[in-house]
Amino acid sequence: MTDQPPDLHLSRIADALERLVQNHVPPAIPPVDMAVGPAYVWDGQAMRAVAAFAPIDFALLGGIDAQKDRLYENSRRHAAGLPAHDVLLWGARGTGKSATVAAAIGRLQQEGADIALVQCATDQLASLPALFAFLRGSTRPFVLFLDDLGFDDAGADVRLLRSLLEGGATARPPNVRLYVTSNRRHLVPRSLEEQGDPINPRDVVDDKLALSDRFGLSLGFHNLDQDAYLAIVAGYAARFGLDFVPLDAVQWATQRGSRSGRVAWHYVVELAGRAGKRLL
Repeated sequence: MTDQPPDLHLSRIADALERLVQNHVPPAIPPVDMAVGPAYVWDGQAMRAVAAFAPIDFALLGGIDAQKDRLYENSRRHAAGLPAHDVLLWGARGTGKSATVAAAIGRLQQEGADIALVQCATDQLASLPALFAFLRGSTRPFVLFLDDLGFDDAGADVRLLRSLLEGGATARPPNVRLYVTSNRRHLVPRSLEEQGDPINPRDVVDDKLALSDRFGLSLGFHNLDQDAYLAIVAGYAARFGLDFVPLDAVQWATQRGSRSGRVAWHYVVELAGRAGKRLL
């Protein structure tokens, strides 16, 4: 066999690599119609519609009437093209922050409002300028939902989000409002709240307070006392035709170390399973 020129070898290798790449290129994501879907997910590069957006019934959310009513009213204004706030929902896990956001949007949609939810993962904050540029091309009102936001340091993400909220060329467009949930009122990690960071902790805290101050509406969600917890369980049980013993519900919460709307819902799921009933 005769030796082949090196250039020919390189050419064949390049051709083989090109075929390999072409065979493994993922299919192009089809365009998404932003005018009709009730909810979407932004992955940092592309948008996809949520196949089945089915939030919990707004009326079923108990123990947080003041918070959910204020969020609903703010969302209603935004859907109507009226002035509305960016919202920070803060508090303990399981107290209904995320459920309230989805339920408020769902209720408005049931009432005929043309508004949609767009969820973005909190590790994709750097892509928000591109997302805002994309949504700016629509006149439809959107709520951009950032769930469980927190920062490990006072890096670029803090400053980026703050600049997007305070105005300027890269700020969110008029048809978009940000709804953010966090376990902490000021978006500050526990170590900084307790002054455990020895390196300029005051500067870090001030930087993050400047971010939380950008939200026009701040709603606190707190752990429930026993009576409020049992009232939520009773509301769920009545809705689905389930009987329950208060002491059993209390023991369920005690075993889980907290009383919250989420724990109440898990208990009702347990009740339905015991009774052989479906939760529809």
